[in-house]
Amino acid sequence: MSWSSVGNWFKTQVTLKNLFRLFLGQLVSFVLALMSFTSSLIASLGVDAPITQTSFTYFALAVVYGSILLYRGQKLRIPWYWYLALGFVDVQGNYLVNKAFQFSSITSVTLLDCWTIVWAIFLTYFFIGTRYSLWQLGGAALCVLGLGLVLLSDAGVGGGGGSKPILGDALVIAGTLFFAMSNVGEEFCVKKKDRIEVVSMIGLFGMLVSGVELYPLCLILGFAGYTFSSFMFYTITPFVLKLSGATMFNLSLLTSDMWAVVVRILFYRQQVDWLYFVAFGVVVIGLVTYSTSEKVPATVIEDGSQSVEYQELNAESRDEC
Repeated sequence: MSWSSVGNWFKTQVTLKNLFRLFLGQLVSFVLALMSFTSSLIASLGVDAPITQTSFTYFALAVVYGSILLYRGQKLRIPWYWYLALGFVDVQGNYLVNKAFQFSSITSVTLLDCWTIVWAIFLTYFFIGTRYSLWQLGGAALCVLGLGLVLLSDAGVGGGGGSKPILGDALVIAGTLFFAMSNVGEEFCVKKKDRIEVVSMIGLFGMLVSGVELYPLCLILGFAGYTFSSFMFYTITPFVLKLSGATMFNLSLLTSDMWAVVVRILFYRQQVDWLYFVAFGVVVIGLVTYSTSEKVPATVIEDGSQSVEYQELNAESRDEC
């Protein structure tokens, strides 16, 4: 490869739009790490309240973005029961992952939640019609291999930390399936409908599904930190999904694992097993392999065509309006 071809690639790929996408991806990755830290902090206080802590986030989303929606005075562009389903899977994902902090370390949880990428690939392939190259699938496979090293460490080879690390890992992997369904559903909604409506309805129905329970004042700071980081996460996420898609969105979140390692070392004063660094290195290689490979041009969202499921969804939306 000549220097001229490298220069041409640099000019075509390094654009303000692409840099802005990377910035948004890293911003949402940082607030995800902050979410993990505050959730781990709540768990370290001996509090088992995974649903209650997320209810504050849903309440904030419903109030802020619901107020904007009410000010507009517009009808819902998507039937309410679709938002109910979206809110339900989002709540389950948050519950399972937040519950995992009771049994596993922050580094294990944040690294294993990258399983969302695998589920997102399957869901976008079957329901949105996205097609992936062999290089992209190979990159995703390397990511899974790296996550397998985390499971190996938590099984006792290196000692992953936490009271029941294997149970915590299982909860995270189960939670990522719900997160992937939420990401893919939200991707379709923000690309085809209104972003404000989507976020406000996730907040409203997420709050209804979660329920609201109040805890003593000693937990307010932990809940407030989690609510702030979660609010920022859900605010920035639609921009990243609209610009890059659900799969690239989850790939961008991989760097949050290093923030989790820093938190574990500096705040909890815990040693990090060497397998984590090996696992992260393998995941990064998979990430680079995936992100530098071009997507096979057959996505439903990008070329304007729609699957039967989305044609039916749009027809129902027009009927509701």
